[in-house]
Amino acid sequence: MNTARTTDEEPAGARKVAVVTGAGSGIGRAVAVELLTAGWSVALAGRRPEPLAQTAAAAPSGGGTALTVRADVSRPEDVAALFGAVRDRFGRLDLLFNNAGTFGPGGVPVEELPYEAWRHVVDTNLNGAFLCAQAAYRQMKEQDPQGGRIINNGSISAHTPRPHSVAYTATKHALTGLTKSLSLDGRPYGIAVGQIDIGNAATEMTAGMQTGALQANGETAPEPVMDVADVARTVRHMAELPLEANVQFATVMATAMPYVGRG
Repeated sequence: MNTARTTDEEPAGARKVAVVTGAGSGIGRAVAVELLTAGWSVALAGRRPEPLAQTAAAAPSGGGTALTVRADVSRPEDVAALFGAVRDRFGRLDLLFNNAGTFGPGGVPVEELPYEAWRHVVDTNLNGAFLCAQAAYRQMKEQDPQGGRIINNGSISAHTPRPHSVAYTATKHALTGLTKSLSLDGRPYGIAVGQIDIGNAATEMTAGMQTGALQANGETAPEPVMDVADVARTVRHMAELPLEANVQFATVMATAMPYVGRG
């Protein structure tokens, strides 16, 4: 189901166009609102229509155009419909923020993790990112003017794992390989691909960090968090560079979180 909120009647191609997956909450919502505020046209993708509508409503009036699209990124038919809706509504695509993801069941040792839980994390975090990147790549290669940008949402876990996070950590490491490969293959077509690795942004997903998170030594300790708006501003900076320049990898984290020296 697609719905649109149009703030201006702009001519086709007058605004930069972005797709943000997982736009109904957390980092996806913050990035979508940041881009809409800056005047981008943004397709908000997610599995639940109500949070997407709330994201669209959170952007100030006078900004860009929001198109909400219900989509499960792990389903190829949903991804095809998402990018078809963007093409029909806006005519081109300048940015994909590949953000949809899930941590999976927390605190489960590897020997107890059900295969179904592993598969759900892989389907969402890795297969979903690939399907969206593939669809964006095809559109960016074919459109005129050619090119665009893909920013994958990695994680500190793309570098260093947390205890009992085998599925999440494996997919985030794989996402780094996806980023590198897409970046290489996109060069001839003006498609710039980068990755933002985020640590402890204050969202629903990290709500428990400040009360206590399991550490590598087996202890539970509170961890500092940072304002998710700082992540959104970083993504916007990456997105608004000319295609001749690319932030290949950026790490944005709460300054005092246990990353350097984790474990």
